[in-house]
Amino acid sequence: MSATNTGVPSPLDTALPTPVPSGEHEQCPVTDVLRRIGDKWTVLVVVLLGQRPYRFNELHRGIEGISQRMLTRTLRGLEADGLVRREVFATVPPSVEYSLTPMGATLLEPLSALADWAIENQPAIAASRRATSARTNNLSAG
Repeated sequence: MSATNTGVPSPLDTALPTPVPSGEHEQCPVTDVLRRIGDKWTVLVVVLLGQRPYRFNELHRGIEGISQRMLTRTLRGLEADGLVRREVFATVPPSVEYSLTPMGATLLEPLSALADWAIENQPAIAASRRATSARTNNLSAG
């Protein structure tokens, strides 16, 4: 993100005020996008649709543990944000196919970078969590 593209300075290029105003945080475009992709199912749906278009039931069968209601909500949210395209085919019964929009496809690169970072740093994160848990358990026992 850069000021020339969005009118919002990059968080790495700008010192944040202390304390950060809650209204500013709530209205931040980054906060908004992280809310959307940070839920339990959105990244998985985007990654699957990045491979190819899916019909609803095919997508539902392809994601173990997601309810039809939650898949519908996830797809509707992504469609409302312009990341997913919903196409209805005039068949009997009607069939619906979902695919990423061009903007949705641009999300795959930053998601891939985040996935690479997570995989690379997972051992260190797990070690840190174990150390924190051990310290917490020692404090509780003492």
